[in-house]
Amino acid sequence: MKKLLFTFAILSIAFIAFFKSKESNNLPIIAIANYGPHSSLDDTIRGIKKELESKGYQENQNIKYEIIDVGFDTSLIPQMITTLKSHNPKVMVVMTTPVAQFAKNAVKDIPLVFAAITDPVSAGLLKEEKKIDKNMTGASERQDLISFLDFSKKVLPNSKRVGVLYSTAESNDQALLKMMTEAANIKNMEVISVAVDQPRDIQMRMQSFRDKVDFIYVGTSGPIQPTLPVIIAEADKMGIPIFNADSEAVKKNQVLASFGVDYQQVGVNAGELVTRILKDEILLPPIYPSFEDHSAFISKIKAMKYNVSIPSNAIVVE
Repeated sequence: MKKLLFTFAILSIAFIAFFKSKESNNLPIIAIANYGPHSSLDDTIRGIKKELESKGYQENQNIKYEIIDVGFDTSLIPQMITTLKSHNPKVMVVMTTPVAQFAKNAVKDIPLVFAAITDPVSAGLLKEEKKIDKNMTGASERQDLISFLDFSKKVLPNSKRVGVLYSTAESNDQALLKMMTEAANIKNMEVISVAVDQPRDIQMRMQSFRDKVDFIYVGTSGPIQPTLPVIIAEADKMGIPIFNADSEAVKKNQVLASFGVDYQQVGVNAGELVTRILKDEILLPPIYPSFEDHSAFISKIKAMKYNVSIPSNAIVVE
């Protein structure tokens, strides 16, 4: 009798597991095509999940995520998009410019939501800033660079020259450089830009900033951000402070300060768009960060090293 009950229990568990597996396979899929592992992109994904959960979408209960990244290897993007497309997702989130640009041309029958992109118009993703384009909408991470320069002046009151590295292969970087130049003109500052063809050139190209800039701004460039340790090492040798768009390096006391968009909020904005597609199959217009979506951090250790002021609106990292 005990053997019979044991066998029945095992069969019942297998039966339930089979149907739960089958049910899971039938859940609507949200595909996320990511460029590579990075704190800002990880925060964006967390924000997407957070927003969907707040709207009643529980992972592996009524939705399923398929998340792939290519480790910042552009040559693998076609394979990633093809793989995700074959899973027939209800919506595909495409993160960073190179990923979104490929998906824009390759995916015509699935709603696309871009995320972590500065200027979707200059990247060729949208024809107009505030309008969807066919099957694409998204959540930008566009920085308020005038407010950033105001913040930099509070930290370094005598600063006049901003150093910016930009990738020649990344349209996001071109947009950022243009925006920074426009903001600097308004603030009577000068941008010293240095072009980078390959990430391996960064160490050498950093020497172009020696005695020419008051600080270096590192934005959200896909090719540049992963080389931040090299940028930090070279800047420290030259005694040049770094302001980062992402706060992670400040929290580790690697750079002086950051002023930028909260990437989890970028994810929340993208999640809002995804939710409407899941519920109503409607593409809402793109979302851009507000001033309130920005935050400022400063490293106390680095502030003491450079003997600079700590603004009252900055979160101090001990």
